[in-house]
Amino acid sequence: MPYVALFAIVFGINLLPAFGPPTWEVLVFTRLHWHLNPVALVLLGATAAMGGRYLLARGARHFKSRLPSRLRTNLVDAQTLIDRKRAGAIAVFALFVVSPLPSAQLFVAAGLLEVPLEPLTVAFFLGRLVSYSIYVSLATLADKQFGSVLGQLLGSPWSIALQVILIVGVCLLPFVNWKRYLGRKPSMPPRA
Repeated sequence: MPYVALFAIVFGINLLPAFGPPTWEVLVFTRLHWHLNPVALVLLGATAAMGGRYLLARGARHFKSRLPSRLRTNLVDAQTLIDRKRAGAIAVFALFVVSPLPSAQLFVAAGLLEVPLEPLTVAFFLGRLVSYSIYVSLATLADKQFGSVLGQLLGSPWSIALQVILIVGVCLLPFVNWKRYLGRKPSMPPRA
């Protein structure tokens, strides 16, 4: 039963476009307090996170047509820039996907920019298998060595501040004049 509850919690958190706690924190907290099998914990966490993020990106794609025309124009220009510099875009996505940084904004952006979601989601899953394994292993080791000190660090103001800063950054992206990076006039927004 705790595995089903954990799956639902992690899946729900990963549906949130902002202000959800990082999944690794939930897994570490769960490992320290529920003492679940670490391998099952990592597999379950990565699978639930992958499913939630994929649906988040699909939802963002669904609401793209409701954005104002000026923002849709900027998105078209950003998409053109990504298409022109595919290797750089793939490297940035790969780096972000395997990093411990919050990924909600990446998946919202991927949905809005019509980035192919399947390869991004698979890369996210594989990256999260690695990072969650590290976090859960370190939590298990730290619990044996440091006990209650670790519990005080989870949910720190620093992790919340980082999430807020990234959200503000993503909110400002549609207002960037992407045409100056294209070296041409902005394209017309797609008709809804």
